[in-house]
Amino acid sequence: MNSSRATCVRFVSRLLLVCALAPEMMAQANVQGRWRTLIQLMPINPVHVALLHNGKVLVVAGSGNCAPGQTVPSGQPACPTGAPYGPSNNSGAGLFDPATNSFTPFPLSWDMFCNGMVVLPDGRAFINGGTLRYDPFYGEKRSAVFDPSTNLFSDVQTMAHGRWYPTVTTLGDGRAMTFSGLTETGATSTTVEIYTPGAGWSQEFGAGWTPPLYPRMHLLPNGKVFYSGSGVTSRLFDPVAHTWSTVANTVLGTTRTYGTSVLLPLTPETNYRPRVVIMGGGNPATATTEIIDLGAPSPSWQSGPNMSGGRIEMDAVILPNGKVLALGGSSSDENESTATFTADLFAADGGSKSPASANSVPRVYHSVALLLPDATVWSAGGNYTRGSYQHQMEIYEPAYLFSGVDTSGNPIPAARPMISTAPAIINYGTGFSVGTPNASDISSVVLVRPGASTHAFDMDQRLVGLSFTAAGDVLNVNSPPNSNIAPPGYYMLFVLNSVGTPSIASFVQVTQPPDFSVSATPSSRTIVQGSSTTYSATVTALNGFNGNVSLSASGLPSGANASFNPSTISGSGSSTLTITTLSSTPAGSYPITITATSGTLAHATTVTLVVTGPSDFTLVVSPTSRTINRGSSTTYSVNIGAVGSFSGTVSLTVSGLPKKTTSNFTPASITSAGTSILKVSANPTAVSGTYTLTIRGTSGATSHSTTATLTIQ
Repeated sequence: MNSSRATCVRFVSRLLLVCALAPEMMAQANVQGRWRTLIQLMPINPVHVALLHNGKVLVVAGSGNCAPGQTVPSGQPACPTGAPYGPSNNSGAGLFDPATNSFTPFPLSWDMFCNGMVVLPDGRAFINGGTLRYDPFYGEKRSAVFDPSTNLFSDVQTMAHGRWYPTVTTLGDGRAMTFSGLTETGATSTTVEIYTPGAGWSQEFGAGWTPPLYPRMHLLPNGKVFYSGSGVTSRLFDPVAHTWSTVANTVLGTTRTYGTSVLLPLTPETNYRPRVVIMGGGNPATATTEIIDLGAPSPSWQSGPNMSGGRIEMDAVILPNGKVLALGGSSSDENESTATFTADLFAADGGSKSPASANSVPRVYHSVALLLPDATVWSAGGNYTRGSYQHQMEIYEPAYLFSGVDTSGNPIPAARPMISTAPAIINYGTGFSVGTPNASDISSVVLVRPGASTHAFDMDQRLVGLSFTAAGDVLNVNSPPNSNIAPPGYYMLFVLNSVGTPSIASFVQVTQPPDFSVSATPSSRTIVQGSSTTYSATVTALNGFNGNVSLSASGLPSGANASFNPSTISGSGSSTLTITTLSSTPAGSYPITITATSGTLAHATTVTLVVTGPSDFTLVVSPTSRTINRGSSTTYSVNIGAVGSFSGTVSLTVSGLPKKTTSNFTPASITSAGTSILKVSANPTAVSGTYTLTIRGTSGATSHSTTATLTIQ
C-alpha cells in the first residue's frame, strides 16, 4: 500500500471513530472543547506560519521539503526543480484567511524552506535564512520581509553566513536576534546576529558552545534571552554584553529533540515573574514536562505533570485564559501510526493538567498550530514523508466557548464578552481605555502576541496580563510597563468574563510613544582664546515622531556664546553649533550640554570644549656670538619653547652665512619644545670677517627668527 493511500485509510478510520463518538464528544465540549475539520484544504506544505495583524495566516513552504528530482507518492505533484516557487508546483507561500477559509498563493524567488520567522514591530513578517541546497542541507544567507499591506516579499540585508533551522527572537528594542542553523557550508552556526529593521545586521557574536538546530529561546522581563533546549543545559544570553551564562540542567537529562518550550503567562500579580515549561521531545518521545522559575534566586528545573502520551514534533499554544494547549506529535518521529491525538491542557503555571478532546488528523513533522483572534486554535500540516503532507486543517474550540449542552446533547455556545472600542496603539507604562458593555463582569484583560510556529516551537507567542478597573462601560487598563515584558509589535487584546469566556480579539500595536534622541559630534574640541569652533548636533525621530525640536547650549565659559543653525529641527535632522570665545575667556575644559526640547519632551547630550591660551613658540639662540679660525667649526644652541598649547613642529633654517662655509641643524626640526644644535664650519679659504646670521623657526604660518654673530679669523 503506498503512503498516500495508507494515509487516506488512516484518516477515514479516524473519522469513523470520531463520528461514532460524536454524541459523547459533543457532550464534553464544554469540558474538553471540540475539534472540527475544515472543508478547505491547504494547497502547500505549511512548514512555517505566522498570524498577522489583519487576522490572516502567512504560510511559507518554500520548496516544501520536496527536493528537486525527488520521487513523490502517486497522485502528488512533482517537486519543484528550483526557483521560483509558487502555485505552478504547489510550493512557495500564501495567505490563509480563517474568516473566509480562503487561500491566496504567492511565488518566492528563493527557497525559504526551514527558515526562522517572527513578526517585526511594524507588522511585517521577517523571514530569516532558508535552504541553499538539499542533502546535505546548506543554509541561505538571505532574509526577507513580507508586508501585509502590499502582500509583497522584499529581500533585506544578507547575514554574514547562511542559516538553515535558525531560531529568531524579538528583543525588547524591536530588533530580531538569530541563533544557530546550518551555514552555507553545512556547519552548525555558533554565533548570534542581531537585525535592526531598516539598518541591517550586527557583527557576529560567538557563543562559545554549539547549540542544537532550532534552539528554544525566550525573551525574559530582564531583557536577557533564555535558551531552554533541546539540550540538557539551559543558558542565558545578554544582548547588551553579548555574553552567555549557564542556568541549570534538566531533570530528564537527555536531549528533548523536537519537544517544545513555552514562556508561561507574565502577569502583574506575580510582578511578571518568568516561568518556562518544556514538554516532550526525544525519539522515542517522552511524555514528561519540566518547569523552571527564572525569578528564583537559583533557578532549577522541576518535574511537571506528564502529558497523555509521548510527543515529538508537537505544538503548544497559549490560550487567552493562560492555559497551554499541548497537541499533536507522535511517540516515534515522523511515524503517523504512533500519532498522539488527545490534547492536554496545562494550567497557567504549568503545575496541573486536564484532558482536552482528541483531533482527527495525525500531526507530526512540520505540523503547526496558532491561536486565532476568535480564541480558537488552528492546526495544520504534518509532513510524514517527503513529497507528501496532510492537507486537512482543523480548528480546536476550547471549552470556554461553550456553556453546557442542550437536551439533545448539543453544545450551547457561551455568551461572549464584547470589545466595543479599543485603541489602535498602546504605549508602555501608561493607561488606556477599552469599551465593553460587559465591563462589570470582566475578570481578566490580556495581550497575546500572535504566534509564529515551525518545527514544534512558536518563536513569537507570549501572553501578558494587564491590571484594570471598571467604570460603567469602560475598562481603565494599565499597559505593560516596558518592552522586555511585551516586545514592541501587534498583539491580540482579549477581555474575559467571570466564567473565563474570552471576547473576540482586537488587534492593538504596543509601542514606545513618539520620541526623539539627540547626539553630537565630535565629542571634544580644543580652541585658542579668541577663536571659534563647531559641533554637529543630530536629532533622530523615534516611533513616528514628527514634532519641532528646539536646541540650546549651556555650560559655556564666560565671554563665550553659542548659536545653532538651524535653531529648530522638524522630525529628524542636523544643526551646526558654533561656539565663539573672547581673548579674555578663561582657559580650561568645559562640559557643554546640548538640550533638545519639543513640548514636554527634552533630551540632552554633552560635548567638551577645551579653551587654551594663545598657541605659539619662542626661539632663542645661545651664545649670540662665536669666533672661529678658518678651517674650523663652532656650534650654537637653538632652543624652541612652547607657548600655551603649542604642539606643532618647528623647522629650522639659517641664512647670512659667508661663502665657503657650511651649516646643519641636529635635529633639523623640533616638535612642541626642545633644543637643536646648529654647527657652522668654515673652509680654510673662507673670507675673514664678522657676519650676522639669521636663524629662523617655522611652524605652519607662524615664523620667528633671531640673530647671532659669526667672526672668522
